Amino acid sequence: MPYIIKTNDLTKTIGGKTLISNVNMHVKKGEIYGFLGPNGAGKTTVMKLLTNLWKPTAGNVELFGESLCENSYRLLGRMGSMIEFPVFYEHMTGAENLKLHCEYLGYYKPGCIGDALSMLDLKAAADKPVKSYSLGMKQRLGLARAVLTRPELLILDEPTSGLDPLMQEAFFKLVLDYNSQGTTCFLSSHVLSEVKRYCKHAAIIREGEIIRTDTVENLSKSNLRRVRVWEKGEERSFSYTGDMKELIRELNETSLSDVLIEEPGLDELFMHYYLPKDDIVS
Repeated sequence: MPYIIKTNDLTKTIGGKTLISNVNMHVKKGEIYGFLGPNGAGKTTVMKLLTNLWKPTAGNVELFGESLCENSYRLLGRMGSMIEFPVFYEHMTGAENLKLHCEYLGYYKPGCIGDALSMLDLKAAADKPVKSYSLGMKQRLGLARAVLTRPELLILDEPTSGLDPLMQEAFFKLVLDYNSQGTTCFLSSHVLSEVKRYCKHAAIIREGEIIRTDTVENLSKSNLRRVRVWEKGEERSFSYTGDMKELIRELNETSLSDVLIEEPGLDELFMHYYLPKDDIVS
């Protein structure tokens, strides 16, 4: 099986507005794959299509080498997901919500609910109604539900949102543990350090279109440069992606006292990818 996830010209339009257009991605088995983009870029739309919450306007999704539209129930049973903020039956306890999820999937492995609650530090709150949970606890319960069946594929939409730093670290330890046992993880984020630390490959989406897919290492390389100049006691800075000889020629024609040209940091580099099409520096 070459790819766990494959999208083919995936497009979604609602009310005449195109949310994503011609999205093509390929995620190999056993990867932790990053999906980067600013809020509103289309990350959640793609994930709703991957999990069959929405139907595509055009194009299609393949999971585990099979068409999602033809085998949705069976294929979705092999994955765990958390899309946007998780929703539960508020009057039920955390454990009862997870039990209901198991019954829906037909999954009855002994101890799986207790294991999932323990992994996300929710054991003490297992018998409390979800309406008493904090936002962070609900986020953790959503993650517990996603990993409950030890799925072959995890699809997680900004999973660390609302988690404190210690729980973020614990969550990624859990993801790495699952990944070491063969689980593939497709992870959306706008936290660049997460992707750099845990993902080998990533796709970048901007304004509903995939603008680049590559290794995180290659995505970190660019001809983008941060230029700082000092003139008449004042400092100004800008990003530059054009021809360096042309930049130096133009700088020579000004009365500068000093200039510094350096590579950008990872955050600044990725933010450059995020810029609207009309604002790209050249």
